[in-house]
Amino acid sequence: MKNEVKIIIAEDDEGHATLIEKNLRRSGILNETIWFKDGQETLDYLFQKNKKVKRESGDSLLLLLDIRMPKLDGTEVLQRVKEDKELRKMPVIMITTTDDPREVEKCHDLGCSSYLTKPIDYDKFVEVIRKLGLFLLVVEVPTINGKN
Repeated sequence: MKNEVKIIIAEDDEGHATLIEKNLRRSGILNETIWFKDGQETLDYLFQKNKKVKRESGDSLLLLLDIRMPKLDGTEVLQRVKEDKELRKMPVIMITTTDDPREVEKCHDLGCSSYLTKPIDYDKFVEVIRKLGLFLLVVEVPTINGKN
């Protein structure tokens, strides 16, 4: 993945967010990462309403999105992103502990790019993120234009 792609981690569990970032780095992903602890913070950033962290037009973004989060859950964030003319091009990878087939299908119906289940076992979790990092090394990400 090119260095200009920003990786947004939307994850309410700080420990999981840290593990994701650390293991992406171990996989060779050195891109800027931005962490948001709830769905509303994530949407505020994406729709350029966040006063502290600014998103620039023309950024290439990739969203790693948990489902169970405070304020707005991940499926609501996913739905709003995919309904937007500009943001819908952004790849969204669901990373969650939920492996319910109905939830997987719902996220794919809403337009997620991929769905990964976080294993409870630490070593397996690290391995899943390492494999995600290898995937991200080769994926192409479009730029997001315009103000929303």
